[in-house]
Amino acid sequence: MSEVMDYKSRLSEPSSRKFETFSYLPPMDPAQIRQQVEYIVKQGWNPAIEHTEPAHLMDSYWYMWKLPMFGETDVDRILAEAEACHKANPDNHVRLVGYDNFAQSQGAAMVIFRGKTV
Repeated sequence: MSEVMDYKSRLSEPSSRKFETFSYLPPMDPAQIRQQVEYIVKQGWNPAIEHTEPAHLMDSYWYMWKLPMFGETDVDRILAEAEACHKANPDNHVRLVGYDNFAQSQGAAMVIFRGKTV
């Protein structure tokens, strides 16, 4: 069995902070982001885009970019909204959320654009 690593993530060092599962991996490229959107759509979840300043990423509140895209299945439209949010808030973290109607919770949530760290 492999050794468990300590990701030296500290509140006192913003550039080291880890958030959500995928933050421990290298940033996703556009093709990988597209695959995540496709997965959310295939699950029948409602996509939503949220953003926040890097200094507040550990807070439970993120700003919603427009309303959730209820029933949206066009991957290109979802990606276009994520890009629009990123362009409007270039220094913020932007995350993609897939809301599961049946479980009434998030089925997926991942940061797809990372903002500038302090």
